[in-house]
Amino acid sequence: MGVKRAALIGCGDVSVIHFEAIDEIDDIELVAVCDIDPDRLEAVGTERGVATYTDHLEMIAEARPDVVHITTPHHQHVQLSIDCLGAGVNVIQEKPLANTLAEGQRLVDVAATAKPKIGICFQNRYNVSSQEARRLLDSGQLGEIQGAYASVVWTRTADYYYARPWRGTWRESGGGLLINQAIHTLDLVQWLMGDVVGLEGQVATHKFRDVIEVEDTAEALFTHANGAQTSFYATLTAPVHRPVEIEIHCENAVLAIRNGLEVTWADGRVDVYPERAVPSGGRSYWGVSHEIFIRDFYDKLDDPEPFWIGPAEAMASLEMLKSLYHQTFGNQSEV
Repeated sequence: MGVKRAALIGCGDVSVIHFEAIDEIDDIELVAVCDIDPDRLEAVGTERGVATYTDHLEMIAEARPDVVHITTPHHQHVQLSIDCLGAGVNVIQEKPLANTLAEGQRLVDVAATAKPKIGICFQNRYNVSSQEARRLLDSGQLGEIQGAYASVVWTRTADYYYARPWRGTWRESGGGLLINQAIHTLDLVQWLMGDVVGLEGQVATHKFRDVIEVEDTAEALFTHANGAQTSFYATLTAPVHRPVEIEIHCENAVLAIRNGLEVTWADGRVDVYPERAVPSGGRSYWGVSHEIFIRDFYDKLDDPEPFWIGPAEAMASLEMLKSLYHQTFGNQSEV
């Protein structure tokens, strides 16, 4: 493959885990970083010892990266990705795909004809639990899928939103809990259970209504193409983080994803697949699979086909959460 030149746009919180992956993977050289916050940019540039830019087009032209990692606030994702693809540069973009459905579709359309690759960071598909669950579901051993339950029960404080005010707005974040925290679980639900063809639910703001205009709690019932349904609950009002849970009930076994995968078969057998655990400067609930996702993206740069988790694939979870927003708020989430 040769050494690939990497650059990063957006030196905020999640950039830490991208820098860690770049450090760990052989044959990737970080050549530049870009941010519109001069203090943050200077700090990261000094720490990393690379060129710094406040203009991403200037960075692309001068630093000539092979891959740009986009880790900015949600409303900036699409135009930055389109600019990079238009310049012939491959893109790793953090979730969500976009802050609105219209912006998401714009990126889907551009990516469909772009020669460079683009991958959207739904790294939890690379978790041991996700991979083993998908393998078992595809194997036919489990029999008919009867239904599923999924939950994301986490905690936040007002200071979380005060520190980054964009997180609490429709215009910049595109939503709250669902688009920023629970979107990975929504992605896994539809990836494991099948396309969502119907949903009923609602969102609410219980704890932070004086701080944010978006939601901190949601509940839904998703109906999948195979007729099975998933009961879903998420909130940021808990006193502490609970592990993300996905339970899939099948004819011959129950699959329980909770810090790993436990498979309880109808005959009493129990198979356990522990999750990977590695130290990171990032938040623990981000999981451990960013590096695996990023490594796989770089390994596939020379493959002729698009990367498997691209904009069209990432559109599914965005459509799910935006449908829930619409059922509660109408068109308010598409500002």
